[in-house]
Amino acid sequence: MENINAKYVSQKISKTRWRLVSQSSLQQPDIFATGSWDNEVNKISFWSIGNHGSSDMDDGFDGDPQLLCEYKHDGDVLDLQFLDQDRIVTTSSTGAVTIFRHHQNSQTISVSQRWPRAHHYPCDNAPCTDVVCSSPEIVTVGEDGKIIVFRADQEGVIRVIENADSSTIHAVTYLRTTEILTVNSIGQLKLWDFRQQSNAPSQILSLSGDRVPLHCVDRHPNQQHIVATGGQDGMLCVWDVRQGSTPFSIMEAHSAEMWEVHFHPTNPDHLFTCSEDGSLLHWETSTHSDMPSFLQGGRNNSMTSRSAMAPAGGNQSLINAWLSGDSSKGRLETTHMLPSQTLSVNSLDVLGQCLVCGTDGEAIFVNRQVPV
Repeated sequence: MENINAKYVSQKISKTRWRLVSQSSLQQPDIFATGSWDNEVNKISFWSIGNHGSSDMDDGFDGDPQLLCEYKHDGDVLDLQFLDQDRIVTTSSTGAVTIFRHHQNSQTISVSQRWPRAHHYPCDNAPCTDVVCSSPEIVTVGEDGKIIVFRADQEGVIRVIENADSSTIHAVTYLRTTEILTVNSIGQLKLWDFRQQSNAPSQILSLSGDRVPLHCVDRHPNQQHIVATGGQDGMLCVWDVRQGSTPFSIMEAHSAEMWEVHFHPTNPDHLFTCSEDGSLLHWETSTHSDMPSFLQGGRNNSMTSRSAMAPAGGNQSLINAWLSGDSSKGRLETTHMLPSQTLSVNSLDVLGQCLVCGTDGEAIFVNRQVPV
């Protein structure tokens, strides 16, 4: 825990995201954005963990995130994603989708594009729950069951799938450039192929038995057919969208709702989850099997997470351990990344060796030495 810096910010933090760094550079991220919720005035804020002349310590910074600039946000920030180095997209409880530009020379923020009430019911606003970006394309989902496609360089809406879902769509991710995957409040994953004119999903997968709401989804960065989801029961599910219609493996992760799940973008041996129960878990494989994951079988075996120090090394794909559904050989280790918490950890992001998360305890935690 000694590598963690806590910053208390006097607002509940709903979302935290690192600014993208160019893939060719080896530099660690140094700027992140946050959004707040359930405050009298909600804000988006940009923070730096880099050296801005405010520290003369040997390592170049004293560790505490420094506020660069902030801007009032209408409604709760329900999601926040970087579109590029200078622009972020937010989704709001008012149904609005907004692109903000961060002017780094003057450390100011301006609104560059806004779609008010993008998501709405006939007589009321519908919260816009999640967004995914592949510049200039932006895809949002909402409580109204709609999927909307925008382009950052156009004022109008590119496409709307009006009745994509009869329940709330909680999260969305890209599978490929033309395919997205959504998760909803009745335990379903739906695949959508934007090359098709049809407004019907190309595939539906679902949890069997109780229809537990799914809150989050992430795609394996190297194997697009592998996705991880988390839901209201705190369970972590791994799915292979090419095979079957139910999860490949299910793991006990948290004792309350799981709000976010993220594969490490460049080292998917590692995965991170955060929850209403106040914990943030680092999952790591320690498998040394060279057998491809899809030959190992073990569908639907349950694995129990346990707190343990993550072993060094271990360069096999995490998915070997997960799709095998075999915890008896110690293939998965989980580590608690935060000091004991009582309030919800709402959001996390990991890039390089840097992890940031935000909580209902009005704190931002930054770890710059994540062992990945």
